[in-house]
Amino acid sequence: MKYHKLLDKQVKKHFKDGTELPAGFEEFLAVVNSTYNSFERDKQISEHAYMISEKEYQEVLNDMEAQNNIRHQSIVKLKEAINSLDPSATIPFDIASDELIDVVSYLEKQIQKTKLLEVELTKARDAAEKAAKAKGDFLSVMSHEIRTPLNAIIGIAHLMMNDEMPVSQMENMRTLNISAENLLNLINDILDFSKIEEGKIELSERSIDLRQLVNNIKMANRIRAEERGNIMKVLLDADLPQYLSIDEVRLGQVLNNLVSNAVKFTRNGFITIEVSVAKNTPTHSSIYFAVTDTGIGIEKDKQQLIFEHFSQANSEITREFGGSGLGLAIIKRLLSLMKTDIHVESIPGKGAKFYFTIDFKKGTAPLEVNKPKNGQVLSDLAGLKILLVEDVEFNVMVAEKMLTNWNAKVEVAENGLQAIGKVRDGNFDIILMDLQMPILDGYSASRNIREFNNNIPIIALTASASSDVQERTKEAGMNGYVSKPFKPADLFDTITKYTGKQAS
Repeated sequence: MKYHKLLDKQVKKHFKDGTELPAGFEEFLAVVNSTYNSFERDKQISEHAYMISEKEYQEVLNDMEAQNNIRHQSIVKLKEAINSLDPSATIPFDIASDELIDVVSYLEKQIQKTKLLEVELTKARDAAEKAAKAKGDFLSVMSHEIRTPLNAIIGIAHLMMNDEMPVSQMENMRTLNISAENLLNLINDILDFSKIEEGKIELSERSIDLRQLVNNIKMANRIRAEERGNIMKVLLDADLPQYLSIDEVRLGQVLNNLVSNAVKFTRNGFITIEVSVAKNTPTHSSIYFAVTDTGIGIEKDKQQLIFEHFSQANSEITREFGGSGLGLAIIKRLLSLMKTDIHVESIPGKGAKFYFTIDFKKGTAPLEVNKPKNGQVLSDLAGLKILLVEDVEFNVMVAEKMLTNWNAKVEVAENGLQAIGKVRDGNFDIILMDLQMPILDGYSASRNIREFNNNIPIIALTASASSDVQERTKEAGMNGYVSKPFKPADLFDTITKYTGKQAS
């Protein structure tokens, strides 16, 4: 019989080989041997079970550690997110790993705080909108009050230029006319800056003679330049296309502001307007513009400041030379609308150079009309019967004179109510309608007329600068819009557009 190794060792110790075992002892040894073998099996099973348990425990432990790391990272991110809710807090929010209930309490406080801030923000926004509306209303009223007399000045200047007069007087009249338009542009600067800030400026391009525009800018600034002892020069590239598609008003504003600044800051020096071709293609031309002066110049560290609104290089300049500080800010924003930027080079005490390049579409020659000796446009509206609705006496005088010079037949109504009666009784080809009038305004009159006559063209004539006027005129049933002060050519073009009358 084979014994368990431990039992076999004991048997060999106490019994010599060949010794006969006592009766019944062998059965005893068999029972003991069976017990030893059973114990060995249990031990092996226990050891195996322990090994399995240890492995499973390690797996559970590793999983718990991983979960704990994830929880810790989540808490860190949660704290970062909570602290980002209130960046103004002097002490960052912190929480213990087992105190997440604090988060709920803190977030409830933040929600209440956010709601209060939203209420304050709404109040501030409403106040800002109210202030913006008040500013817009004020600018609109002031614009109307200033433009109304300017309409007469510019209109009369145009009319006088149609009269025969000596060349010297004609030159003076041209200067008066261009300067009046320059004054209008300066008034528009403040209005336009407000519109630019609100994103309400849109470019309106048409085919013009760029040389004519540049020479007009020179003419408008010539007298003031001469008064300050300055000499003005215009350098025009011989390769300049004659006609380009340009927003004449906006480009004119840019150039006029640059030239008037050069005149203002230069004494007994030179001002040069340079216009040249940077690049030519069959359909487009890139035009380089530069205005250079020999004036006071600008320090290097102030050269970007001057493009901020209401800013000049220093307060001494404001006191000595005047100015609102809006000109260059408007220039920068207008050129941005034209997809370009302005640059400056300057040496203090030696002068400054402002320059930019714009890509224009090439234009075509505008419709030719007959011209008298002095160069003013002479057009013919013979056969047209026009109703002029206007309450300001000198505006009536100017418009009526223009229209009769074009051989049109004109009737005048002093307010919207009179206009309605005349339209019912008469047979007019077109109505020129002022908007702000006593008794009945132009909007109401137009809506009333549209109730019984949808065919007659109604053109709004207004000195208002409000950005919503054009939309309101459309809603009232008007066909077109002409801003005061208007150039005779603009009024004539609008009339012929809506009546089909051709220039003769």
